[in-house]
Amino acid sequence: MTLFDETGPAASERPRRPRSRAGVAGIWALVVALVALLVLSFLPSAYVIETPGPVFNTLGTVQNDQKQQVPIITVSGATTYPTAGELSLLTVQVVGTADARPSWLELIPAFFDPSRSIVPADAIYPPDQTSQQLSDQSSAQMVDSQQEATAAALTHLGYTVTPYLSVYSVESDGAANGVLQKDDVVESADGTAVTDVASLRAIIAAKDGAPVSLTIQRGGTTQQVSITPKQQIINGQSTWLIGVSLLTQFHFPIDVKLQLFNVGGPSAGMMFALGIIDTLTPGNLNGGKNVAGTGTIDAAGEVGAIGGIRQKMYGARSSGAEYFLAPADNCDEVVGHIPQGLSVYAVSTLDDAVKDLTVIGSGGDTSTLATCSTVMASPTPSVSPTPTP
Repeated sequence: MTLFDETGPAASERPRRPRSRAGVAGIWALVVALVALLVLSFLPSAYVIETPGPVFNTLGTVQNDQKQQVPIITVSGATTYPTAGELSLLTVQVVGTADARPSWLELIPAFFDPSRSIVPADAIYPPDQTSQQLSDQSSAQMVDSQQEATAAALTHLGYTVTPYLSVYSVESDGAANGVLQKDDVVESADGTAVTDVASLRAIIAAKDGAPVSLTIQRGGTTQQVSITPKQQIINGQSTWLIGVSLLTQFHFPIDVKLQLFNVGGPSAGMMFALGIIDTLTPGNLNGGKNVAGTGTIDAAGEVGAIGGIRQKMYGARSSGAEYFLAPADNCDEVVGHIPQGLSVYAVSTLDDAVKDLTVIGSGGDTSTLATCSTVMASPTPSVSPTPTP
């Protein structure tokens, strides 16, 4: 008698049982899932990812293009005082560009990470603006925020500042190309004095495409020029533009130099202003503590909303900050999203921010300071109707 084990001829002659329908369906489901996973790994999405970016202490130094450490704030023409601790501004990094967006698979971890946000790519890279236009706009916003921050800080300290409107850049295909130049000072439009961008835009819009006469200063010489605006679609709205980036600048009684490289946008304004005030006043405004914050600012000291507030709070906490100053207008995005260990206070003006820092720095009662929870809970003041005479 010959015996065979399970691998012998007797086993090979044994009839195979057909696979069950459930088994076949499972195999096909696995194949489909693997194919879908492969596709999602390479198929670009319609979104980009916002993540916490670098943190910069306005009281400290930053590396310039020559790899040298230079102070972020330098003041000459006035007495300055030693500073301590940190008054940090925050940034946001964007994963993805207009042409190379993250894959759908890359979005999955970001969905579960509270420090990151998934936003439509068009919200960051509008389809009706070129990459160069966006870069120029971002750079102009940073320069403008530094000017406004300096004006707000010096005004807070009692100095007198005088505004004027200057040309930051001229678009190569814009209506002003060949007519205006960088650093031209725009004094008036159609005989009306202008010192800010909004007033000039209003005059151009009112002309409805007709030529606009500008009085400018160039190299100390007054000139008259005429520009015929071009009609463009910006964010879905038709508007008349002369094709320049403009800045409201100021004549300052002292020289304040702000240096921050390869960072754009207007959201650092409030922290620049606080850093300048701390540099020009005795003692430490922050009490030597690690404080971070964000917010736009204008020359009048009004603090405005910014983008990426959640990422900035997480960036602040990761950098070691215990206190965070947030624009009151961002409170709806702050409540419920504050990282553990970070105390957040809501501010609407530069005066609010200075008051908060004074309390924080002196070790005072911070429970008296406005938070986003108290701001959101405050009832909207009612307006009494005006009696009819």
